[in-house]
Amino acid sequence: MVRVDDYLYLIIGIAVAAVALLAGLVTTRSRSGGKRVERGGGTDVLAPPEPHVGEDAETPRDTPTRTVEDADLPVLTEPAAPTLERPESAASRLVRLRERLSRSQGGLGRGLLALLSRDRLDEDTWEDIEDTLLTADIGVAPTQELVERLRTRMRVEGAAASPVKDVLREELVALVDPTMDRSLHVDRHDGKPGVVLVVGVNGTGKTTTVGKLARVLVAEDKQVVLGAADTFRAAAAEQLTTWGERVGVPAVRGPEGSDPASVAYEAVKTGVEQEADVVLVDTAGRLQNKAGLMDELGKVKRVVEKQAPVTEVLLVLDATTGQNGMVQARVFSEVVKVTGIVLTKLDGSAKGGIVVAVQRELGVPVKLVGLGEGADDLAPFDPDTFVEAILGDGA
Repeated sequence: MVRVDDYLYLIIGIAVAAVALLAGLVTTRSRSGGKRVERGGGTDVLAPPEPHVGEDAETPRDTPTRTVEDADLPVLTEPAAPTLERPESAASRLVRLRERLSRSQGGLGRGLLALLSRDRLDEDTWEDIEDTLLTADIGVAPTQELVERLRTRMRVEGAAASPVKDVLREELVALVDPTMDRSLHVDRHDGKPGVVLVVGVNGTGKTTTVGKLARVLVAEDKQVVLGAADTFRAAAAEQLTTWGERVGVPAVRGPEGSDPASVAYEAVKTGVEQEADVVLVDTAGRLQNKAGLMDELGKVKRVVEKQAPVTEVLLVLDATTGQNGMVQARVFSEVVKVTGIVLTKLDGSAKGGIVVAVQRELGVPVKLVGLGEGADDLAPFDPDTFVEAILGDGA
């Protein structure tokens, strides 16, 4: 006979088994991560499991988690145009010229004034004046000329009739020679741009001077083209290109070691095509022998003039080399017809007398002077400003 308790245990067992079976099905479906989709014929199948995205989960490479439309794509914009620099005007350059020359050359003026202001100008005093001028690199002939003129005026006029400072100023200005034409001939002529050849040995700041001169001309609203014809120094072309980019001036260059004349030709051709006002050509500064230098610069000049006449040949000299720079000046003046001189590094240790010496040696004027490392530290040379700076404001 079956007892009630036995039925009760049987029912409980069946219930436990049913619960266990149901739990197993739920667990299997949960682990598969799938969901049912309806397939043709009414058959349900599990779709590919959805990826689990968590901090430690790895997203399958072939399973995109976001659509292109939802992605935060970078916004593509046109590159910003470089900000062009506005070079300093000639007027403000002249103000700084005087300030810097007063600091570097004022000792010469003060020394001369102290000697000339003595109660008695004897032979020893005149010898001291002569030594002071020679030390300033003025040169023997200009020094003797200046001393003789000072002696005459001081003897005839006397210190009471003409203040010593005025006498010295007048004689120094006359020595520097204000009658020389110091203008830059860079204007267009007959529909062609002016062409400036810049020459000088490497190390004088020649390429930098070309870049700074471009800024001087841009400040005067000139349209400028640069020619990097110093093809034997890769850095020269790079340097000149950078100078041009800063003020929006194009630079024509060629491969390293290419023919300088061909680069100069293309630069002038570009200047003609673009109707530029002036083309500045930086030439090679190798000084291994005069014959080679003459051949190279002569070829550059001949080739350039097939496009437009050369209106200026500027010789760049390092003022700190003093009388040693005169050797370079003589060589270049024999090779090409130099029309003007650019004296770099006239501030600091340079001696201002080199202005007089180089003009006397070459018979051509100093047209520009460099007074520092700044981009606008190249200024037109003015004799009156130069002499005033030497004498100093408080002299």
